[in-house]
Amino acid sequence: MNIQMDMDIFTVFSIIGTIAFAVSGAIVAMEEEYDILGVYVLGLVTAFGGGVIRNLLIGVPIPTIWTQGMLLKTAVIAMTIAFILPVKWLKTWKKSEAFFDAIGLSAFAIQGALYAAGKYPLSAVMVAAMLTGIGGGMIRDVLAGRKPLVLRDEIYAVWALAAGAVISLGWFHTPAQLLILFVIVIIFRMLSVHYSWRLPRRSLKYALAQSIFHADEEKRAAAASAIQEQEEVERKQND
Repeated sequence: MNIQMDMDIFTVFSIIGTIAFAVSGAIVAMEEEYDILGVYVLGLVTAFGGGVIRNLLIGVPIPTIWTQGMLLKTAVIAMTIAFILPVKWLKTWKKSEAFFDAIGLSAFAIQGALYAAGKYPLSAVMVAAMLTGIGGGMIRDVLAGRKPLVLRDEIYAVWALAAGAVISLGWFHTPAQLLILFVIVIIFRMLSVHYSWRLPRRSLKYALAQSIFHADEEKRAAAASAIQEQEEVERKQND
């Protein structure tokens, strides 16, 4: 299905996502006590990493990132402001971290879907939306030595996939509809956080611990049984 991309709304989502994720990366870098260079590196990786991964997937030349001068400047300004803000302001931001992360996820998921819609099939648009929405955050967490949020926490990537699907199907394509979708994705992401909605998981670590515990119980039971038998034999001998 051909979807005419409105460049104005595309730019709006690009700016929103860039600011949200650049600040997110900068805050994580400061939490890990990186120097100012580390703050800028982690912020830029978070803001642009997802787009680079998406471009690799759909065959767009990587150097196109260097043509996004306005977004690069926007990211640098956002990170600089975050770096010089008073600590108490940053602590306030930290309390709302999930909300700002949801803004970045929603904006970049829609931006990634718009980038691929009309050129690629449904599955490719969904993956483009997901990778644009979560790729930068995954790289950020890995560089910061953390387990990627998207792989272990509340439902996250699913909402990016859903955004890609409805855009590819043409259900949301006008600027007004895309803004509504932007809000919907944020709401569902925040509901996931509030109610701890999670995808099914299995913990091999827990299963292994259980098996060791049961094995120890069996050993203790066998030892107790052997002691009891020995006492019974000694009692008979004494009689």
